Amino acid sequence: MRRQYPYIGGIVTRTSSIQGLDRAGALEEDGPRYLQVVRFMERAITDGRLRPGDRLPPQRQLARALGVDLTTVTRAYAEARERKLLHANGAMGTFVSAPRFDTAQVVDLGMNIPPPPLGIDFTALLKRGVDQVLTHTDPHLLMSYHPGGGSDADRAAGAAWLMPMLGRVDGARIVICPGAQAALAALVLALSHAGDTVLSEPVLYPGMIGAAAQLDRRLVAVASDDDGMLPDALARAAVEYGARVVYLNPTLRNPTATSMPTARREEIVAIARKHDLRIVEDDPYWALCDTAPPPFARLAPERTYYIATLSKALTPGLRTAYVVMPDTALRSAFVGSLRAVTLLSMPVMTSLATQWIHDGTAARLLDGVRMEARERQAMAARILRPVDLAAQAEPVAAEGIHLWLGLPARWTARSLTMTARMEGLAVTPSDAFSTGTPNEQAIRISLGGVKDRVRLKQGLDRLVQLMEGSDPAVDAVVI
Repeated sequence: MRRQYPYIGGIVTRTSSIQGLDRAGALEEDGPRYLQVVRFMERAITDGRLRPGDRLPPQRQLARALGVDLTTVTRAYAEARERKLLHANGAMGTFVSAPRFDTAQVVDLGMNIPPPPLGIDFTALLKRGVDQVLTHTDPHLLMSYHPGGGSDADRAAGAAWLMPMLGRVDGARIVICPGAQAALAALVLALSHAGDTVLSEPVLYPGMIGAAAQLDRRLVAVASDDDGMLPDALARAAVEYGARVVYLNPTLRNPTATSMPTARREEIVAIARKHDLRIVEDDPYWALCDTAPPPFARLAPERTYYIATLSKALTPGLRTAYVVMPDTALRSAFVGSLRAVTLLSMPVMTSLATQWIHDGTAARLLDGVRMEARERQAMAARILRPVDLAAQAEPVAAEGIHLWLGLPARWTARSLTMTARMEGLAVTPSDAFSTGTPNEQAIRISLGGVKDRVRLKQGLDRLVQLMEGSDPAVDAVVI
């Protein structure tokens, strides 16, 4: 039987109620009022306080209860219907929709991309942004080959984007790249030779593992603790292997979602200076971290090659990354290596990124991604905490777009990944992030690849059910 007019946003209903938020707490967040109402509806659905079939109050009643105008509630209901949270049934009213769960489609908890921000219409953003680009740029130039490294306007946009991380940066030191992966490969080519050793932490971004393997560089893992690479171990490895390059992803690391504290970074810088190590700093998540320490490129600008991509902070489709060189004299060598990997950045997408940075769209989009990421991290913490305790693991991350989850002893990362895949869930096992045998059995869970929170909750709930069971390979009957 449908529960009519449940308690939502402080409204006690005529026939039944569920515990909800009081009026004072309902509209205290930042952002448009109608989106705040949608967020509370979405939270109530994911928390189980609103269930499929519940009838919502008439719009005028809800508007009076919240102290907002009718237009605000009308927009909220329309947005909630667009997100498939609600459906209208004529004169009978508006009801919470049953979850749409397509079992034939994988719930992607493996692709590490930013979540779509609530209330941001990407179609409208793209149309407006491309129109502005075409207004200011000759279309022929957008469809032509360009010299590597980006235009003056692109580099100025890069300097503006990098200001919070690095302070003022000379645009001449910035190279525009078609994504961080191309930048990494080009830096490996420019800074080392075939057969050379590149030092890294024991778990690292798989793209770096792939680049090193394809380019015939040897990755050597340096001993680390919870704070990151150990300075003494780095010093020993630099001498033992004659290494000249160290790769670091120090902020909201992929995959562990932890950050290296400032003190450890300063110790690493001292070792790098003593042994003349060049630092490749892969820093895609700095903008998503509320308390990010200063990057290595700020602590040791004379030896750090800094990579910041828009793909992890805004949207992967922009395919734009900024590389800051220690010295303008080194720029030409890097651009030459970049051309060996990819001829040029995509002019249309790079121009769109430049437009969005200059007109403030990028900042608004980043704020939306950060807000949505925090909501998803909070949801994941509530759902996965029992699993954390069972695995005796640390609590999941509170920032960023992914988290690292240790597994109960009855599971291996590979077996859980395969079992989850058969159940329509994609996660990433710990061995994907290691150049050898992983130190722990864990999985990385990415929170941005699923479009809406309701579907994300379904996927996380299902993952918990799997983990609370046993490995089917262990339970298999052998005849």
